[in-house]
Amino acid sequence: MFVGHYGVSLAIARKPGAPVPLWLLFVAVQFLDVLWAPLVLLGIEKVRIVPGITATNPLDLYYMPYTHGLGAAVTWAIAGFLVYRFAAPRAGRVAAWLVAAAVFSHWVLDFVVHRPDLPIYDDTLKVGLGLWNVPALALGLEAALLFGGMALYFRRGAPRRVAMAVFGLIMLAIQVYVFFGPPPTSDASIAVTALVAYALFAAVAFWLERGRPART
Repeated sequence: MFVGHYGVSLAIARKPGAPVPLWLLFVAVQFLDVLWAPLVLLGIEKVRIVPGITATNPLDLYYMPYTHGLGAAVTWAIAGFLVYRFAAPRAGRVAAWLVAAAVFSHWVLDFVVHRPDLPIYDDTLKVGLGLWNVPALALGLEAALLFGGMALYFRRGAPRRVAMAVFGLIMLAIQVYVFFGPPPTSDASIAVTALVAYALFAAVAFWLERGRPART
């Protein structure tokens, strides 16, 4: 799962009574991968490129207990709640829970598309429904999540709707390239590219949300 994660952030952005900035939700829904990338660069978590391991994704994510284990995901979600609760106390408890939910949603959506490489505990009991092996369904799910979340976001009075829609199409095009383009050259290139993409997407989200009209 890649761009589909952002559908969650769009769906819950600026929830009435519990405002959370869209850029922060963009980071939260990818937070497990934001942690994963430097751990891969440090050699703590492991990935290797195995073309054909799934129909759409050549990554053998064979060791990532600290970011994508179920226990780890719960821990990071709780950490997200605590950090936002104390960093933005005026936002309220509901907003902090939304940040936690955004962080944990990453594991839930990954469970749907990953092959069995998500450990329940430490590096054991690995699960995953493997939708990556059905390209049409996997891509359709990414698009449905992204644009479904965007539709909910627009209903709450979003500025720059055309720019947001174009951004969504660009994100989906990137997803198509990830699915059907050439495999990455190394584990390091995967990690660096992921970090750059997450930072750029969050920056664009920040720009798109500027000047958002107040709700009445």
